[in-house]
Amino acid sequence: MSLEKHDLLHEFPESRDTIHDLKMNNSHFARLFDQYHNKDHEVHRIETGAENTSDDYLEVRKKERLKLKDELYRMIKEHESQS
Repeated sequence: MSLEKHDLLHEFPESRDTIHDLKMNNSHFARLFDQYHNKDHEVHRIETGAENTSDDYLEVRKKERLKLKDELYRMIKEHESQS
């Protein structure tokens, strides 16, 4: 099982400034960012054994995290293309 960090700053280090700008100035991005962070934290806790759940539950959470990451990535790239 992969125990890598999946927070957005590790996933997209080249977009650090954009992520910060969007978090400060775009409430929709900030809300999705918080949801992503919470989902990533939950997945990490399950993967490290701090919480026990079924494999199905973990897979659903990973898919939810991926969907959020895709949306955040789209918003990041859209913002960068406008700058």
